[in-house]
Amino acid sequence: MVKRLPLEEDVLAIIRPRQEERDHICSLAERLLASIAESGKAQGMVVGSIARHTWVHGDRDLDVFMLFDPSLSREELELQGLALARSIAGAYTEKFHEKYAEHPYINANIDDVDVDLVPCYNVDSASRIQSAVDRTPFHTRYITDRINGLIDDVLLLKRFTKAGGIYGSDQMTEGFSGYLCELLVLHYGGFTPLLEAAATWRPHIIIDIEHHAAKAFDEPLVVVDPVDPRRNVAAAVSLDRMAGFVELARGYLESPSDKFFMHPLERCILRQELTTVIEQRKTFVYAILFATPPYIPEVVVPQLKRSLLSVRELLERNGFVVHHVHYDMQPERCMFLLELLVGELPSIRSHAGPPLWNRVNADKFREKHLAERTTGPYIENGRYEMELPREYITAKSLLSSQELLKAASLGKHVRQSLESGWTLLEGADCWQEEFAPFIAGFFDRCSPLVRILRKR
Repeated sequence: MVKRLPLEEDVLAIIRPRQEERDHICSLAERLLASIAESGKAQGMVVGSIARHTWVHGDRDLDVFMLFDPSLSREELELQGLALARSIAGAYTEKFHEKYAEHPYINANIDDVDVDLVPCYNVDSASRIQSAVDRTPFHTRYITDRINGLIDDVLLLKRFTKAGGIYGSDQMTEGFSGYLCELLVLHYGGFTPLLEAAATWRPHIIIDIEHHAAKAFDEPLVVVDPVDPRRNVAAAVSLDRMAGFVELARGYLESPSDKFFMHPLERCILRQELTTVIEQRKTFVYAILFATPPYIPEVVVPQLKRSLLSVRELLERNGFVVHHVHYDMQPERCMFLLELLVGELPSIRSHAGPPLWNRVNADKFREKHLAERTTGPYIENGRYEMELPREYITAKSLLSSQELLKAASLGKHVRQSLESGWTLLEGADCWQEEFAPFIAGFFDRCSPLVRILRKR
């Protein structure tokens, strides 16, 4: 058994759920399971960290699955599942609404607990799942059967990754899920052994607890799902988030500190501060604001990433050197924030043609541009070249134009939102109160370990 550091025991004393918390949530879970059983339509099951006893003090998320007969059609599962979930939620609270993952479910606030009532199929094997959520009960059974003796290690790892800003498998975070944390602790036998191993990780490491991978994976971190050999539990983890975990592991092992378990304080930037930052950096900062598409983050965020990449490529194709770009999504509006090293260009640009010995194309190029009142065509390094007037002299004019909508890879819903109009802001005018933390992070970029070391 690995001996814990005193600071780790201190952290555990803070993050272990209190007995009154356990009693409150377990009591609610029992009542919800009884309501499902009384309906006679499905079998209830508590899943997730509460079922596996790996939840952290203060977390009040209860996932209750309603397991239906697998002979039901997908349409019937959704209809009957939602009807039962609404009926049960309505018996406890008026605060509930429909949410969507692979199929719809009900989210409710009951007795100050965030409850998800999720319909799924009651399949007898993970190989027979009909939807992604059918896999979750198997995850719960797998971890519950093996996690005894390692629960505190999971709690430490969850707090460690949350404090490092790399916890969460959502599209915005691209980090470590709770299930992934549990599997890593199981595989390595504890929190400290995991960190010792992670300190030496390299991209494309493969962890296959059951030695049953049924396909090749190409993500930076591969942890084959013990209940599904064709799934990578760590598929959401980006290369940067993996590297951040490696860095944190090395830093903690070299110099343990409770700072590695402290949540970072959210910093907001003031408008005047942004003005000063831009003046000091002497860069060109622009923000594109548009209405948030009315879809779940899992749908919208990948489109934001792809769309922002297209905007960046549009700028670079037109000669504007881009230093850094990022996006943020708030309930009402989204922001693309762009920092350029060049905001204005000369009125002319060079346009290369074919080499002279490619006679047919060289002749066509010369004849095409012969009548134009501009410099060239001339010969440079054995090929025709000429000067052409630049269509967009400033980045602002380009970002204000319809060329933005012509960008090839704008996500469908992002494009629809932009077609309804967007606002272009420049310099300190990019400051918007709802985006102040995002803008602060945009200019305060540093690695997870650097941020912790600066706090000391």
